[in-house]
Amino acid sequence: MTKAILEIDKLSCGYGTKTIIRDVSLKVVDGEILSIIGPNGSGKTTLLKSITNIVKSEKGKILFQGRMIQSIPRNELARKVAVVGQAVEPAMMTVQEYILLGRLPYFRKYQFMETRKDILLAQRYMTLTDTDKLKDQLMSEVSSGERQLASIARALVQEPALLLLDEPTSHLDITHQAQILGLIHRLNQELGLTVLMVVHDLNLASEYSHRLVLLNKKDGHIYRTGTPEEVLTENAVRDIYDTPVIIGKNPLSGKPCIFLATQNII
Repeated sequence: MTKAILEIDKLSCGYGTKTIIRDVSLKVVDGEILSIIGPNGSGKTTLLKSITNIVKSEKGKILFQGRMIQSIPRNELARKVAVVGQAVEPAMMTVQEYILLGRLPYFRKYQFMETRKDILLAQRYMTLTDTDKLKDQLMSEVSSGERQLASIARALVQEPALLLLDEPTSHLDITHQAQILGLIHRLNQELGLTVLMVVHDLNLASEYSHRLVLLNKKDGHIYRTGTPEEVLTENAVRDIYDTPVIIGKNPLSGKPCIFLATQNII
């Protein structure tokens, strides 16, 4: 049986006095791509932030590789868990300099410069993410899709066991969506990287995930967990999103594909 790299047990958390997610329990299996889906306000990003202690839990526990995540020193956790946010702010540094920031958790006391290993790792992941051609350009000069690729490269140079992504394709066109999710799938297949990501688009989540976690905004609980075929049923999507849909199949992959059940209105 494949071992769980991350275990969340009866977790409740939110902001101030408002609880967003309640009694959430799930396991992320080593080597899988698990996507969190649900309507706006259902707690997808909140759940992701709770894993990295940005949002404090009200109750429950989170274990990473069998250890309470709060007990893991910050630098050690940063070497094992990497995070890519929804949008990457343009910075006044080159793409290569930005990517090399991912090596900071490995810096020794009084170390101010990158080592040869750091440079080689950055080059490896710039090549893998197709950002090596951008390395001398400023982050403020490249497109949003290219900044997102650079952010993934920065996360990879941390050499993490778990990659967390918060809507990595938000605000991107279909070309960059396919490029980024195709890259994540490739990293999972070739490097065995475990991925937990928040995905807004149900069809993209279906296509690029081994399993899905569907959150219910109405009560803050998990509505259903399973394969895309098990989670993305017409009844489930209609119930959670309050929208009539028809579920078909991608003719190439066979994965569930969601269509709005609307008449021709144009």
